[in-house]
Amino acid sequence: MTDADRVFGRFPDFIKEYIYFHGWSELREIQLAAAQAIFETESNLPLSSSTASGKTEAAFFPIIADIVDNPPEKRSVSVLYIAPLKSLINDQFYRLEELLDATGITLTHWHGDVGAGHKSKLLKNPQGILQITPESLESMIINRANDIPRIFGGLRYVVIDEIHALIGQDRGNQVLCLLSRLGRLIGHHPRRVGLSATLGDLAEAAGWLGAGTGRDTVAPVPPKTALKWRLGLEHFYIQNPNEDQTAGAKTDRGSKSKLDPGYEFLYDAVYGKKALVFSNSREETEYVTATMRQIAKRRGENDIFLIHHGNLSASLREDAELKMKEESAEAVVTCATVTMELGIDIGRLERVAQVGAPTTVAGFLQRLGRSGRRGSPPEMIMVYREEEALPNAPLPEIIPWELLRGIAIIDLYSSERFIEPPKIRKMPLSLAFHQTLSTLASQGEMSAKALADRVLTLPPFAELPKETYRAMLVSMINSDYLEMTPERGIIIGLAGERIINSYKFYAVFKDSEDYTVRCDSEEIGTITNPVPVGDRFALAGRVWEVKEVDVPRKPIFVKAVDGKMEVSWPGDGGEIHTKLLLAMREVLLGDKQYAYLGDNARQRLENARAVAQNAGIDKSCVVFLGGQSYVFFPWLGTRSFRTMRRLMQKYAGELGISDIQSQGCAYITFKAKDRLAGEDLLAAIGNIIERDGLDTESLVGDGECPVYDKFDEFIPPELLRQAYAADRLLATEIEERFKSGEIYYDI
Repeated sequence: MTDADRVFGRFPDFIKEYIYFHGWSELREIQLAAAQAIFETESNLPLSSSTASGKTEAAFFPIIADIVDNPPEKRSVSVLYIAPLKSLINDQFYRLEELLDATGITLTHWHGDVGAGHKSKLLKNPQGILQITPESLESMIINRANDIPRIFGGLRYVVIDEIHALIGQDRGNQVLCLLSRLGRLIGHHPRRVGLSATLGDLAEAAGWLGAGTGRDTVAPVPPKTALKWRLGLEHFYIQNPNEDQTAGAKTDRGSKSKLDPGYEFLYDAVYGKKALVFSNSREETEYVTATMRQIAKRRGENDIFLIHHGNLSASLREDAELKMKEESAEAVVTCATVTMELGIDIGRLERVAQVGAPTTVAGFLQRLGRSGRRGSPPEMIMVYREEEALPNAPLPEIIPWELLRGIAIIDLYSSERFIEPPKIRKMPLSLAFHQTLSTLASQGEMSAKALADRVLTLPPFAELPKETYRAMLVSMINSDYLEMTPERGIIIGLAGERIINSYKFYAVFKDSEDYTVRCDSEEIGTITNPVPVGDRFALAGRVWEVKEVDVPRKPIFVKAVDGKMEVSWPGDGGEIHTKLLLAMREVLLGDKQYAYLGDNARQRLENARAVAQNAGIDKSCVVFLGGQSYVFFPWLGTRSFRTMRRLMQKYAGELGISDIQSQGCAYITFKAKDRLAGEDLLAAIGNIIERDGLDTESLVGDGECPVYDKFDEFIPPELLRQAYAADRLLATEIEERFKSGEIYYDI
């Protein structure tokens, strides 16, 4: 009997019937490995495998089989499923509901869009599988601490979906804190199963998943399969109305006038298909959706375009999800952000399109993996649009950085299977502030020692110095977030009460004072800033005119009008890994040809390569721009680039440079009155590093107050400076680069 036969034989009949019904001829490799680990060990289990490889079934088939074969001894939730997105919970709810239909195992989903009646059933009779967001679990542990043992006393498994989106983030660290606190309350730490299609470091992920459980963690190596992709990348200058923008192309071929050649190309690529169009921001998603609808109207074609992002109402998001899942539905195209990137099974998707380039390899793989299900290879079209540089534009502004990034992402994964490893934070102070208030809200008065022991033993704070936490506690007491009782106990102070009494406290990511937009009885979504009556703004891919604004209660009443506009939300562009910057350098300075490039993109790359070679970028990282101006191409990722810029700023006088400017993490421009100071910049920086070392704390000024995370504003500036140096700067890559000499010449 084979291993597959033995595993299959342990599944209950209803799981076997489910497998037969879906036409599966055999268990996939990841499903077999997961079942063996769950059936034969007591270990935690990170499961990493490509999108649509059956990870959800790999985890839940053996978990459900275990529950059926070994019914719980006491009434409680048996499986806790945690996901970062409500839409992912909704999607998995329907998938698991089908599997559990004949089992009698209860399935409950719990998040902000779920009604109170649905939740109360679980509280009265806790059992089965509970699907929940980190924020809802936080609320439950704070407000129902005494009831947690009854609700979760028999908990066996915790399944965490899309763990790559959580590792190294405050939200992921919050999950670890909550699971540790949950384990303390129920007296044991259940097994954890983590799911992801894009783990850059399996060992790092295993360590994160098992933190604080006291269990071993078994990490099956994901199968390495041959890549079968259908890719196409095309480039357009915004001002040029022609589709063919290659050298020698006619300026006007007599074709119908184009609204925008790049968007027209995108429209033709997805119209009439079941497709997703990804953008890197909500603003761009709104604009793309409005433009697609505008093109459809001008051509006299049906508007088949939907929109999906976090600021839309639940009803609009769910409408897009349901229409994408309908197998028999007419072709629909959804323009989306990361909210459609993670895990949602939308059936057989014909094509994915991407406006610009994803910022990471992981993001590219997640988005590409939305297509190619049901046996077809994944398929993606990338469309790059840029302003055509003026004749006198400086050198770095005429290099197509986003196009280079898109090519580098594809090349890096296809040649090395590289995915960005997680970034583990050493000093998550905002989360420490949050968990301090949360612990006291849940447990009541505690001594300072007991509170510190309770918080600092949570896994995310393993490297947080005790003296740093003590300084934060003293500050919280002095600022009335905490209060010391006459008996020397610590309770929540008045200022702290105001923070935790808001429902927004449960989330550890930054939010905004959003205004709810309503058109008649329909909720459209939210915007950050109020808009005066009579003015217009864009949301849900449409334009709205404001009829009334209720500032205290924050609703905005609108009517729909024709046209399109840009909209803006606050946000963070994310980080780029150094390996990706080096791959971009290889694309720019190499001669490799890429079969998936369209004619315009191929021409644009050839032009950029010619410019780079003529400028001597292949010979030196520092290039003279004329006069006193220079440009430095460090080829470093976000954290190292940030460190290099600060190093140059600190020693600017000694280096003989001034007017230091940067763009993303692509290049740094500066001025040097002395020609030698510019040409010898790298040697001078190397001498400084050899003489003084590279201490990141010394690069953060005494007057700085680097506020980035949600609760940073409540933390002393001197502690924020330490955290910034530890978690947002990186010295090692720069030191290694200068030590090896590779920063001077070809890398």
